[in-house]
Amino acid sequence: MVFFNISENEVDAVIKKSLILVLSRPYIQIKRMKKIFLSYLVSCLSTSVLQAQPSPDVIGQVTIQPVMHASLALSAGGTTLFVDPVGHSDTFNAMAAPDLILITDIHGDHFSPETLQSLHLEHATLVVPQVVADKLPADLKSKAVVLHNGDEKTVKGVSITAIPMYNLPESPDSYHTKGRGNGYVLSLGGKRIYISGDTEGTPEMKALKDIDIAFVCMNLPYTMDVKQAAEAVLAFKPSVIYPYHYRGQDTQVFKSLVEAKDSAIDVRLRNWYPGQ
Repeated sequence: MVFFNISENEVDAVIKKSLILVLSRPYIQIKRMKKIFLSYLVSCLSTSVLQAQPSPDVIGQVTIQPVMHASLALSAGGTTLFVDPVGHSDTFNAMAAPDLILITDIHGDHFSPETLQSLHLEHATLVVPQVVADKLPADLKSKAVVLHNGDEKTVKGVSITAIPMYNLPESPDSYHTKGRGNGYVLSLGGKRIYISGDTEGTPEMKALKDIDIAFVCMNLPYTMDVKQAAEAVLAFKPSVIYPYHYRGQDTQVFKSLVEAKDSAIDVRLRNWYPGQ
């Protein structure tokens, strides 16, 4: 889902311009004017999305750009990486073209063939679980590298390990079954970065070591609540933690829970829902 941030004044301007065009043309031109109106409105909305993006963070050599919900961009040393790009392609195409794209799962807030096909992927490699590879459009399958849980591979100079992501207790009818999707640990710009994907506080997450930057999900009923997320983060102790994929959760509570027990963990709250 894409969220837009457009003001009443912008809407009024679009409507007035369209009405002037319609009233100044014969009736048979109204359909054409409607197309002009829609194109103009989309243009305004696209601009609003771009303007609403939060400012990037820089940690050492790594630049972090929150995008939307589960989507983010990372860059360091001339390498650009998108995670779960979903939504309006203009948001992503305003950045440097990606060298790598990591996709965690098949759900629509993580995997969008339409968005992928609208990106500049001439030089990109997609790192995906098998279930995503099976659903990729034919023209993108050749760009995919499949990682299974536990696999480690260096792609475009970036070391990437696939971490299990799943619901607890394990169940065949859970939202996320073990082995289907991937979280990832990657080495980029001298930092070890963990991207949780959709998961709960699994033993594999809690056993992680030497994580410099972590992105951890929290939203019921699909993943975990803020208390469970705080417990998991306190177990593996990343240097910096970003809550993401947190729709409907109070991230300030998460921050308070973590800092109360380990003030050395830098909890950074950023807006992953611009325009709301």
